[in-house]
Amino acid sequence: MRRSLVLLALAALASLHDAPAQTSRASFAGVPVSPGATIRAHVPLSAQQQSYVSEGGNAVPPHTVATFAAPPGFNPAKPWPVLVVLSTSDFKRQNQMDLTQFYREAAFAEGWALLAGDGPTPAPRDTAGWRARHTLAAIDALQRSFPGAKNWPLAVAGYSGGAKRAGNIAPLLVLAGCRVTGVFLTGINEDRLSEAYRQFRPGSAFLRTPIYLSSGQADNIARLSDQQQVRVSMQRTGFAKVRHEVFPEGHVVKRAHVREALRWFRSG
Repeated sequence: MRRSLVLLALAALASLHDAPAQTSRASFAGVPVSPGATIRAHVPLSAQQQSYVSEGGNAVPPHTVATFAAPPGFNPAKPWPVLVVLSTSDFKRQNQMDLTQFYREAAFAEGWALLAGDGPTPAPRDTAGWRARHTLAAIDALQRSFPGAKNWPLAVAGYSGGAKRAGNIAPLLVLAGCRVTGVFLTGINEDRLSEAYRQFRPGSAFLRTPIYLSSGQADNIARLSDQQQVRVSMQRTGFAKVRHEVFPEGHVVKRAHVREALRWFRSG
């Protein structure tokens, strides 16, 4: 499955480079975009893409649901940083839910757009291939919709199990030609980023990507000691820009840390 994910990323890169020129109309996958609004669009699946989402025995969905949130003042003629959101598999949670609940307010305040890709319904078997495929489909839709978007900076964010997903997928986005400028991880107790780096080999430059770890001091699910070990593991792998910040609360998303991380990613 790991090999197929790499092939998927490379196939996505080829399809993005072949995308036809688009008009200047502000629309995302054919759906009109207004500054400050969050929209959802159905993105068709090619035959090859369907084969990836069917891994693990999942039924092939008719489309990807791509969610795009345009910040106030959004004008696609200018470059915008984009936060790509991943969620946990627990409780059949989808990426778009975390986008609206945990990240949108903070990202809008910092002038970031947001993006997530999901199946029309939660997958019976929520595999890495399922999440990666729908995320790449949403990025494909973004880059087809707005001229120049393939050069926009992308950051990846995840909370709890979504942080593990973000660690798995971030290197694949690099292989797909995306400009990944940061990774925000909170409530994480396992270093999936180092594992994915070794497996997918996105290049040594990826080790200079800023990584922001946000930890709740009272977190009983991802204990502070576990999150400190995640930091140590990443630094041992060679990640040179790992920033670890702690807040007093428990297993929650600290929006002030989201804003701080996005400012850091943008400045870099």
